Amino acid sequence: MNRQLLLERYARVCDDLFAACRASGREPDSVRLLAVSKKHAVEDMLALYAAGQPIFGENYVQEALAKADVFCSQGIDARPCLHLIGHVQSKKASQVAGRFALIHSLDSRKLADALEKRLSGETRQPVLIEVNIGQEAQKSGLAAQDLEAFAEYLLEHCPHLALQGLMCLPPVFDKPALARPFFARLRELNDALRVRTGLALPELSMGMSGDYAAAIAEGASIVRIGTAIFGPRI
Repeated sequence: MNRQLLLERYARVCDDLFAACRASGREPDSVRLLAVSKKHAVEDMLALYAAGQPIFGENYVQEALAKADVFCSQGIDARPCLHLIGHVQSKKASQVAGRFALIHSLDSRKLADALEKRLSGETRQPVLIEVNIGQEAQKSGLAAQDLEAFAEYLLEHCPHLALQGLMCLPPVFDKPALARPFFARLRELNDALRVRTGLALPELSMGMSGDYAAAIAEGASIVRIGTAIFGPRI
C-alpha cells in the first residue's frame, strides 16, 4: 500500500478508537489496537511500527514466523509485537509455544496439552480462550457451557499457560449494533470466570473493523482491526 495512505488510514482508526472510548465513558488507554496484518506486506507492518503501533495480529503460523524473522533482522524483538489470532493445529504447537505475546485462539485440551508439553522452566505463554459465542458450526471456539471446566483444566494441568481472558468472533451482521449482545455475553462469561478462578483475566479480545465501537462499549480491551488500516487483502 502507498505509505502515506497507510499512515492516514492508521491515524483515522486511532482517532475513531479514541472517540469510541470517550462515547462509552472509557479511558482510551484501556483499549489496545491490534493491527491485523495477515496477508499484508511486512514492510507495511514495519512502517506502522515506526509510527508507534506496537502490536500486530496474524492468523497463519508460517506467515507470522516469517514476518517475525524480518522484524528480528531489523533489530526488533518480534515476540512482544506479534499476537496469533487464527486457529492453531495442535501439531504446530512446537512452532508456536513461547513465540507470541498472546495467543487468542486456545480452544481445546489437545492444543493446551501440546503447548504445555513444549514449554518449560520459567517460560509462560499468555493465552485467551476462544469462545464460539454465536454457536456457529463453521467457527472454532469453545462452547460457553464448557468454559469453566476448560479453565479449571488449564489451571490444574497447564502451569505454563497464562490465561488472560477470552476472545470471540460474533456472527456477522449488516448492522454492527446487532453484534453488541454477543460482546456483552462474552464480558459476562469473563466476569463469571474471574470469580470462579480467582484470576484477573484482564483481556477481552473482541471487535473488528466493522463493529469495534460496539465491542468497546461492552468492555473490549483489545480490538482487532485490519481492513480499516491496511485496506482489502489482495
